[in-house]
Amino acid sequence: MSKTPSFHFTSEAGGSTRLSARVAETLLGKIREGELAAGARLPSEDALAKHFGVSRTVIREAMASLRAEGAIATRHGIGAFVLGAAESASPPTDALTLQSVASLLNVIEVRRGIEAATAAHAAARRSEDHLNDIRKALDAIARATAGGSDGVEEDVRFHHAIARATGNPYWVQLVESYAEQIRQAVRVTRANEARLADLARQVKVEHERIVDAIAAGDPARARKAAAAHMEHAVRRVSAADRDFWQGEGGELARGLLQGKRSD
Repeated sequence: MSKTPSFHFTSEAGGSTRLSARVAETLLGKIREGELAAGARLPSEDALAKHFGVSRTVIREAMASLRAEGAIATRHGIGAFVLGAAESASPPTDALTLQSVASLLNVIEVRRGIEAATAAHAAARRSEDHLNDIRKALDAIARATAGGSDGVEEDVRFHHAIARATGNPYWVQLVESYAEQIRQAVRVTRANEARLADLARQVKVEHERIVDAIAAGDPARARKAAAAHMEHAVRRVSAADRDFWQGEGGELARGLLQGKRSD
């Protein structure tokens, strides 16, 4: 999010707790109204402090309050992102699950760069054999899900096939170096997507767009399609409801965090 959204806030005399509560209330209102959409990045602490006319301490307190509400997640070194409307999406509220969701979003961010680059190179360099492998991998996802499987391994192999189609073994090695984190992240995203037919259809269409661009030999379109796939994954995760995070989603997300701690 490159620009500070248009808020109307006038600071008044009082302690930082009162001011931070007012800042948090204002931001939460924008999230609930949809002005700050799920997946949106909040402005920096400095930008928010300048806009609201308060100190960075006040902003930090407000951010802590929003995290406790489950409205945002902070990604170290990057910033704060909206997890969803606090009333309608009901995101997780326990600290461990929130941290796990933030870790998941970090993995998706890394994947966005890798997937966009490999798709673009695959479109420019793929052979017919590579394209056939990619299409077979895509078909395998459909067969797996139709048979009642989660399709996680098939999904991972699909993206791996795209990396191989670059013809550059270092892209393959890079994907393999993140294999377990990617696999765990895919488990969470696919578990969320499997709950609603519309989400599952969206993922299928996104995969098909990537394959179509690679088949057409269009690197720019392939890069855009792959990046959009990851951006939509962030939105789907951010919009997941409380029931998902308190159940299967939270358990899977915490598995990702635990895997990170064991490295």
